[in-house]
Amino acid sequence: MIELKNIVKKYGSKRALQDVTVSIPRGKVIGLVGENGSGKSTLLKLMAGLLTPNSGSATFDGQPITRRVAAQVAYMSDTDDFYTYFTVQQLVDFYESQFEDFDVVKAKEILQFLNVSLNLKIKSLSKGNRGRVKIAVTLAREADVYLLDEPFSGLDPMVRDDISKGLIRFTDTERQTVIMSTHEIREVEPLLDEIIVMRGGRLIAHEEVDEIRDFYGTDATSWMVSLFRDRELERELGK
Repeated sequence: MIELKNIVKKYGSKRALQDVTVSIPRGKVIGLVGENGSGKSTLLKLMAGLLTPNSGSATFDGQPITRRVAAQVAYMSDTDDFYTYFTVQQLVDFYESQFEDFDVVKAKEILQFLNVSLNLKIKSLSKGNRGRVKIAVTLAREADVYLLDEPFSGLDPMVRDDISKGLIRFTDTERQTVIMSTHEIREVEPLLDEIIVMRGGRLIAHEEVDEIRDFYGTDATSWMVSLFRDRELERELGK
């Protein structure tokens, strides 16, 4: 579905992505993990058509990724980009006006499931409820791909649990792909089919979660810690 080949993305003289090649299949839930500044957000924005690579190719179903890919890809930023004077209902109406695939009935069903009232003002919501609203209007789109940048960041365990349940209930994992960047790898591991690991702008691993358990005999979090430790040792030995 999404194919990135030899992607380089620079911000001035700094390389945010360095020679990244990855293939994203249909019908998977994929965790995108790595340290702060490793390139996760840049990679998601590039898949969403919000950024253009300096070199390499990025395609969606064989076509070059541009801003037009937004018709098939739902992107959720790690920041709150809402109009604070909107009510939740007005935000739902706004999303309906912007995206042809937005399902108002589904949006209201998700908001009800997450216990958020349509009558509340965005500016009056707690951080947890703002997180619930963000995930609700994103998943209400009938998109082929959902790109979620740190959907659990700064949220308490109850909110993270609600969002995880929403992901399971309101996506069709047979045909839709979810890619989420996260630091909460231990909590989301039960949801994941695959893990992509970034470091220093490079993709250093892309594994199936079941393969990690079967081949390495450990959970994904322990595997990732070991992977980073080995990479650090390689770097030290290479000096």
